Amino acid sequence: MSHFATSTLHPDVLRAPTPELVAHYATEHIAKAAGELWATSTVQLGPVVPSVTSHVQRLTVDGGVLYAKVELLGMSLVSVVRGSGGDWSAVKAAQSAYLARPGTLLEREAQQIHVLAGAGLRVPEVVGFRPGVLFTEHVHGATLAELVAASPGRTAELLHLVRQELAPVLRGHEVVALADRAPITERSIPGTFLRKFNGPGGEAYLSRSPHGETLRDIAFRVRRANAAAASSPARTVIFGDLKPEHVLFPFDGGRPTFIDPGLMRHPPCADLAKLLSRLLLDLVARRPGEDAVRMVLDQVVVHTDAAAAHLSAADESGLLRQLVVLWLMDTTNILTTYLSHPTSLLMPRNGAAVVAKAGAVCRMLDLCTTALGPHRSGRDLWRLCLAHVARAATR
Repeated sequence: MSHFATSTLHPDVLRAPTPELVAHYATEHIAKAAGELWATSTVQLGPVVPSVTSHVQRLTVDGGVLYAKVELLGMSLVSVVRGSGGDWSAVKAAQSAYLARPGTLLEREAQQIHVLAGAGLRVPEVVGFRPGVLFTEHVHGATLAELVAASPGRTAELLHLVRQELAPVLRGHEVVALADRAPITERSIPGTFLRKFNGPGGEAYLSRSPHGETLRDIAFRVRRANAAAASSPARTVIFGDLKPEHVLFPFDGGRPTFIDPGLMRHPPCADLAKLLSRLLLDLVARRPGEDAVRMVLDQVVVHTDAAAAHLSAADESGLLRQLVVLWLMDTTNILTTYLSHPTSLLMPRNGAAVVAKAGAVCRMLDLCTTALGPHRSGRDLWRLCLAHVARAATR
């Protein structure tokens, strides 16, 4: 009886969605899609790019370098491998149903790239799309994070260049219309935070995490501060996934290229919050020395002061408080993703560096979230938080 039951089980039943299974699935789909798009060309699959969000793989088509991206269920890779979508059989079935519906994440991303290009933003060309697989051209350049690390005294200038490129494009009629029609809200900072940390599932997630007790307190304070700021003013269209590694500057100078958009409506400081979250985490992880840390943080203040210069004192305070809350949210999001990252899933180098300094990051977050009282001005709160970043990055 036992032998009969075992022999009739489908091999995927109750199998965990391991990194190896996910990578094999994604590679098969990339190969199939590339074969359909370039049937008479020579296609060679290359290395997988370490990522916690998507399966990204380099390939060549007749010698030209491209990148392929595969998303599973609109979730991060870490979430899928951690079992958020069920066992492997459930993930594959849900993915088939997901790809049969219009408006998948990668379909929206391809649309957003096309519209942003038409609006004048430098973005990688979409060279092919099949359900579940997006192919884009390879972009050469140095990331914003690399340039800040190499020239910390240029931080304010570089942040200004990013804002200068994005601001007029994000106000364009076609861009706004698409962001309203087909937003990529999966990449929202508060949306990600609430998915991760709300309810019993969030409690269980944090209980399994290193530094779980401290992170539980941090998440509670940030959630409370976000609820208090929920009535904040108008939402504008933002780029949506503005990480330093998504902004590439040509080696010979010139305008930057922006990859992986996630257009949506959000408080206008959300793009800056994500950008600063990752840059400041990089400072804590790299520990480039007291002078470099101080230079970057001083330059960040120069930039945020300039961004708020046209506002009244009350509006400036509200903007900076909202910036702090979103910054803390995003830092908590990405830190916990790195901490729950399965060892067999390729980890980005900066992620491994952050995990190595997780204790310092948690202490920084604990101090910053404790300071989120309602009676402190946004300006004072922001400067106090940057002082905690400085200590985390130098001690």
